[in-house]
Amino acid sequence: MPSILFDGYRFFFYSNERNEPPHMHVRKGGSETKIWLGTLEFAYNYGFAGQELTRIRRVTRSHLNELYDLWDDHFPG
Repeated sequence: MPSILFDGYRFFFYSNERNEPPHMHVRKGGSETKIWLGTLEFAYNYGFAGQELTRIRRVTRSHLNELYDLWDDHFPG
């Protein structure tokens, strides 16, 4: 399960998710969300307040190239 830490959030994805569009699961504390990298929309949210989702979207946008690189390195081609 590749993962990376930004601003206290753990961004990760599962190795069996190759058939899905690029995305990241994001965890902090007991909360988790899933964000699509192409649209920066959330697929689901468990526990994050709206203000924190805005922050997660901002962090994702600022590290988008690194997150795509992590995805592409794990799923080449």
